[in-house]
Amino acid sequence: MHPEQVIAAVRFDPLLPVWLLVALGALSLAVVGLGLWRRGRGTLLRLAAFAVLLLWLAGPRLVQETRQSLRDIGLLVVDQSASMGVGDRAHLAEVARQSIEAQAAHLSDLELRTVTVPESGNAGTQLFAAVNRALADIPRSRLAGTIAITDGQVHDLPKTAPGGAPLNLLLAGRGEETDRRLRVIEAPGYGIVGKSVTLRVAIDDLGVGSHTDSATLTVRRDGQLFRTESVPVGTEQRIEVPITRAGPTVIEMAASPLPGEVSQLNNRAVVEINGVRDRLRVLLISGEPHQGERTWRRLLKADPSVDLVHFTILRPPEKDDRTPLNELALIAFPVRELFVDKIGEFDLIILDRFQNRGLLPLPYLANIANRVRQGGALLMSVGPEFTGATSLAATPLGSVLPGAPARTDAVIDGRFRPWVTALGQRHPVTEDLLGANPPVTGPTGSNPPGPDEKGPTWGPWYRRIEPGPISGEVLLRTPDGQPLLALDHVGLGRTALLLSDQIWLWSRGHDGGGPQAELLRRIAHWLMQEPDLEENALTARVADGRLRIENRSTDLGPPGDVVVTDPDGKKDTVALHEDSPGRATAARAATVPGVWQVTQGSGPGVRTAYAAAGAANPPELADLRATATVAGPLARASDGGVHWLAGGRAGVEVPELRRTEDDRSASGSSWIGLQRRHDHVVTGVAALELLPGWLSLPVMVGLLVLGWRREGR
Repeated sequence: MHPEQVIAAVRFDPLLPVWLLVALGALSLAVVGLGLWRRGRGTLLRLAAFAVLLLWLAGPRLVQETRQSLRDIGLLVVDQSASMGVGDRAHLAEVARQSIEAQAAHLSDLELRTVTVPESGNAGTQLFAAVNRALADIPRSRLAGTIAITDGQVHDLPKTAPGGAPLNLLLAGRGEETDRRLRVIEAPGYGIVGKSVTLRVAIDDLGVGSHTDSATLTVRRDGQLFRTESVPVGTEQRIEVPITRAGPTVIEMAASPLPGEVSQLNNRAVVEINGVRDRLRVLLISGEPHQGERTWRRLLKADPSVDLVHFTILRPPEKDDRTPLNELALIAFPVRELFVDKIGEFDLIILDRFQNRGLLPLPYLANIANRVRQGGALLMSVGPEFTGATSLAATPLGSVLPGAPARTDAVIDGRFRPWVTALGQRHPVTEDLLGANPPVTGPTGSNPPGPDEKGPTWGPWYRRIEPGPISGEVLLRTPDGQPLLALDHVGLGRTALLLSDQIWLWSRGHDGGGPQAELLRRIAHWLMQEPDLEENALTARVADGRLRIENRSTDLGPPGDVVVTDPDGKKDTVALHEDSPGRATAARAATVPGVWQVTQGSGPGVRTAYAAAGAANPPELADLRATATVAGPLARASDGGVHWLAGGRAGVEVPELRRTEDDRSASGSSWIGLQRRHDHVVTGVAALELLPGWLSLPVMVGLLVLGWRREGR
């Protein structure tokens, strides 16, 4: 508040409505005009009497107001969005803020309010949204103007300056800058394994005089160089990327730097493409009919991602007894088409209680084994047919199986409940199965359970095959430690051997049943190399600014450490913490956009994972120039101006803060202004009647009498 001021002024408080005073005035003029036309001698005295009457009716008063002036309010807006972190902009903004606040503190008639513009994520810089929030409790009659300290990149620009007051921009830079950006026009989130996806990108040069003819575009896939070529600037480019495996594929693209550009932060872009299989083709071959045959068919038909081909072979393919077609109950099996021409089209082959009774020639069985080695998958569920002379273990298939029967009479009958081995507790195929026994000790869990170990609660089986030496990983065992389920890696493919044909009892709910569908689904998808079921895998992903690492391992030792390499090449060692058997995790901040690399181990056993950290706010980083081209026209239209902060002997050139009148410009070459609004509150009013009735009526009557006497002479 300022000292009180006394202001005097003449005001009118009419006794009659204004229209009636105007009518009386017009009537008085008509009477006076008639007197002048007739040359009446008292006309001027009557005119004076009418004037006194009208003046009295108008109610003139001398009013004295006691006023107290209000301080004007100026708004200082400081941009703290992500682009203000480029170069020394944050330092320039802080020096300017301190200077403006110090200058305003010496102006007694000004109150300066400071607001900040926070990071708004994908919405970009919402500078004027912050201004409007601050103006909500500032009377427009007191708003002296707005000063914005920013880089000029504003994404909510209004048509007019807020509050109708001048806007001055203090830009954190030395002048108009140049920038090169890599813009992703289209990037699919998914791709079909075995096919290619198309990325559409463009390289743009921004700023005056920054345009060049071409730039170098470098593309990396999962950290490995994929493509480098010179491309024209400003032209859309199409990049074909083959999807070779299921799971995420990280694509990093980078444009060569532009000489003199403000930052290379937006010269690169990262996209993550999740590889998915179109349709998983499964060939199910059943041997002699048994009660569990429908279990496999129902399971595979219920999976929408599986394309199932199912045959039951009961006669050799070469058998042709010339029976008429209309009398045939069975058709000849298309053996050559399946096992020679189209064997490579199947992702998984399941042999359910199938035995070698000449139904398939040995070269066809050798084709199945070769398909496994080349990347296919084989699952065998065996019963009594797996023993004896007709066992498939004695055919070329035996070379890819995890085991063979121990002897010709290896069929063991008797009630038992399957146990999950210690390795199985850590393996994604059998971990956390409903009804399984709690985790056990020992390297494989093949020993008989101890007296304190709790057994599984699922239903029992009644027959199994005793195997000889087993290769690969044993996930299920009998109570006395004999293998029941073994998985193995063979060449590029995988095999699984289930040494019992009794799992169908779980699907029937016998004695409580068991997780038959879940277990078989996991086995099938592990065989088809689904990434989520890898038993030894290192994965990484970036979400909400955090790099989350997961290491799945069947090793019983401590999880160890991983080495994290950020997009700038800086390395950091991060310790893993075991959350559950076989799973260890870690997390750390990941604010730098680009490809993050996580490595564990060294030498041939090294494992590497990649994660894509896209820009948290693409609108904010799309153009990193400090520029007056966006908000400058708005500032100048409001009688404000644009000033660059970088320069001068001290490195920062902050304009002088002045007070201006509202009819003058609020910006000069080296100064900025905040208007004087002259707003006030009235604290007292005194009124004096200038023509009271006791004075005006005698004067009016006297003038009329004098006029009458003058006319009567």
